Order: sequence, then structure tokens, then C-alpha cells
Amino acid sequence: MTDNSENRKHEVFFYGLYMNPDILKKAGVIPSHPRIGYVENFELRIGNKATLLRAPGKKANGIVYSLTHADIDKLYWGSGLNEYAAEALVARVGNESVPVLCCNLVVPPELSESNLEYEKKLKASMNKLGVECSLA
Repeated sequence: MTDNSENRKHEVFFYGLYMNPDILKKAGVIPSHPRIGYVENFELRIGNKATLLRAPGKKANGIVYSLTHADIDKLYWGSGLNEYAAEALVARVGNESVPVLCCNLVVPPELSESNLEYEKKLKASMNKLGVECSLA
């Protein structure tokens, strides 16, 4: 049966600290169906905030969760991360291609920007979750 209610789930690819289910839960979002995966032709860039940038031949690792639109709104627009926009991408999860939503910065970070604290937390989180670290 197809779910057309507001409770329907969408596959969302996370590449930053939102990969951590504990952080999602603290934000009031309960993620479901976690899967480690990656998106091709993108790389992770950390400036003041994290984002994916188009980069032919590269890949960005992360986790795919199933969330509702309300969950996505709560994480980004409800928390003041208004600089992000949802994009439709395709993630690879094992041998499967999965259509996903992915929130990226509309304006990429300047090359001079960095956030060493965020990067340290992200590396620790990726290690804990078993996600290969792929920082640009």
C-alpha cells in the first residue's frame, strides 16, 4: 500500500554530523533504516559549515536514513540552517542505487573558511559509525 500521508518516509543522505543518530534524536528526529553509502561525483567540503561540492571522479561517504518531510524541516529550516537547499541525488548503498534527498549549501564555502572543531567531531563520528572519512 502506498503511503501518501504526511508520515511517508523519504530517503535522505547525510554527510556531516547529522549522520550521528544521537544528534538527530537530540533534535527531536528519530531516524530509521540506516545504511552506509556514498554519492559519486561529489566531495565533502568543510568551511564554516559542511556541504557537498560537485567534483567529477570523487565520492562523498555518508549515511542514508528514512525521514519524513517534517523531520527534514526540523533539522534544517527549524534549526536556522536556512542556507541549505534540498537536492535530489543518487546514493550507492552496497550494489543498489537509491534516490535520495541531500541538503547542501546554496553558496559554497570560501576556500579560506575552515572549522577545525567541526572536522574533529565529524571524523570521530564517522569512525564510530564505520563510515570511511572522505574530507576534501
